[in-house]
Amino acid sequence: MSAPAKPDPVVLSLIHEFRGQKVLLDRDLAILYAVETRILNRAVQRHLDRFPEDFMFQLTKEEAESLRSQIGISNEGRGGRRYLPYVFTEQGVAMLSSVLNSPRAVAVNIEIMRTFVRLRDLARSHEDLGRRLDQLEAKYDEQFAVVFEAIRELMVPPEREQRKIGLRVREKRKTYASPAR
Repeated sequence: MSAPAKPDPVVLSLIHEFRGQKVLLDRDLAILYAVETRILNRAVQRHLDRFPEDFMFQLTKEEAESLRSQIGISNEGRGGRRYLPYVFTEQGVAMLSSVLNSPRAVAVNIEIMRTFVRLRDLARSHEDLGRRLDQLEAKYDEQFAVVFEAIRELMVPPEREQRKIGLRVREKRKTYASPAR
């Protein structure tokens, strides 16, 4: 079984997870399609019958706030958005190609769809690897338990080390003797 191709890093960095689904924000799609966000949303609003809830949904205030804190979207009333963003699932992105019909939209859609497929393939191969490891582990005795444990640890991404914030003084503290009287 060959390893799945890597997803496009640009598109991958724009995918978020909300309500258990991988989605793309309307503003990110607008940037990729080289149109204004309001133009993209207006085209979608004209064809709402093509975008059921499992294709596109609007974020709640709480979801939008968490997004603001995660990626730094400007606050309401300060030149930023005045409405809650829409997000599009994989099927919604596919449907966008029928609403936005420019050559760029078609090319971008193809790349986004390929990224979603590659993501799914990567997840499937990771699950497959875990399943095969379980089968091997059950087949062999405790002699290989250490090897299997090491492989499992390698499958888990490493945690990032938190650096301490602040000034660190490295000089030794001087003690001053009081004058003799």
